[in-house]
Amino acid sequence: MAGASDKARFYLEKYVPELQEYERKEIFTRDEISAIAGKRSDFEHILNARGSKPSDYARYATYEMNLDSLRKKRCTRLGVKGFKGYSGQRTVFFILDRATKKSPGDMGLWMQYVQFCQKENANKKLAKVFTSVLRLKPREWGLWVLAAKWYSEQQGDMTTARSYMQRGLRFCKEEKQLWVEYAKLEMVYLAKLAARRKILGLGEDQKKQPQEDDGENMIRLPSITAADIDPEASTDTEGVNEDALRRLANAPAYTGAIPLAIFDAAMKQFHDDPRVAEELFALVAAFNDVPTTPHILQHILSHLQQSAANSSEAIICEASLRLSGVDISSAAFPMDLAFSLKCINNGMAQLSEKQKTALAEKATSMLLPYLERRDELDADIDTVVVASLLRYLRVVSSGSALAKSKDIRILAERAKNEGALTGADMLQRHLEAKKES
Repeated sequence: MAGASDKARFYLEKYVPELQEYERKEIFTRDEISAIAGKRSDFEHILNARGSKPSDYARYATYEMNLDSLRKKRCTRLGVKGFKGYSGQRTVFFILDRATKKSPGDMGLWMQYVQFCQKENANKKLAKVFTSVLRLKPREWGLWVLAAKWYSEQQGDMTTARSYMQRGLRFCKEEKQLWVEYAKLEMVYLAKLAARRKILGLGEDQKKQPQEDDGENMIRLPSITAADIDPEASTDTEGVNEDALRRLANAPAYTGAIPLAIFDAAMKQFHDDPRVAEELFALVAAFNDVPTTPHILQHILSHLQQSAANSSEAIICEASLRLSGVDISSAAFPMDLAFSLKCINNGMAQLSEKQKTALAEKATSMLLPYLERRDELDADIDTVVVASLLRYLRVVSSGSALAKSKDIRILAERAKNEGALTGADMLQRHLEAKKES
């Protein structure tokens, strides 16, 4: 036990100059400093004795985090500048370093370490922590995603983010969610590029906008350009913007080549599993504002139609592609909805009972979001959507979670008052009535 006491005393003596500085600058009172010293003494004796647990280190680190937060608030209130040579951040790092060396397999300590580095914006330290934990836990796919997201979202370093994802796939290539997260990372990056081009007025849509005539009943919104953001910017950069537009438009990072490569590699890894393809399709379809989204979706659909044409996944993807990015108030929506319902209904007639049930559940999930915007739908279109949902619900298993949702129960109550027409028939009648009028 003498050895533990000696170690504890060794560490505690390092804090003496810091505590003296607290008293000299009147940040803490003498009683508070005595309490701080006593608390640190208790923790150090626990940690240096036999039988110390990871939770002991975690509590010690949390105590030092709170103490440093209190010190910063008092320094701000009293107008005291920072200390030379003393840092609460360094103290917490020292404790967590000891903790991870003592218990390298405890993920709770590593996550506490990572979160503290992120909170303090200690990027160099965080890079070392990620390197250390991933060497010990290369099969923890969530760590690769966490590291990649940090560099992508907080640091804007897509090169490093991609390297983390690609190295993660070497160790966890059988983990489907890691492939999905990699595709999501790239789609988020494409969405950011598209938004930036739109704000700077580099997109092709902005060039065509002045020539479009939407009719006297449409309100023309002003376009946002770089001059609106920075009026003092030089007007000589137009040629540079045009050149940047041409280069970026042909770059693989902007044309969607990377998400396509991820999808192709995932299909090889999972032996053309249509469920994986459908999940990636749904992920990409959520990014409506990305110009390359239709191209990527068409590539996924073409692969599905070649590898698993007679599957519920291929049918629902074909139906969803037609509605992807289509505004429900546009003139094209009725025709696109008719095509989608026709695809689903034809597929229902070809599939087995098990596949038919799966397709009905997917079709119901596809149409349910339109119920939340029923006020924006034409009355006839609303009737079509409701009638189609009711038809598919007759096929959906009563024990599924989908059949027990609140929206489904509301539809079931309306089932008694609905007619026998299918959604496609009702939509066809609606379109014929529109032509006659």
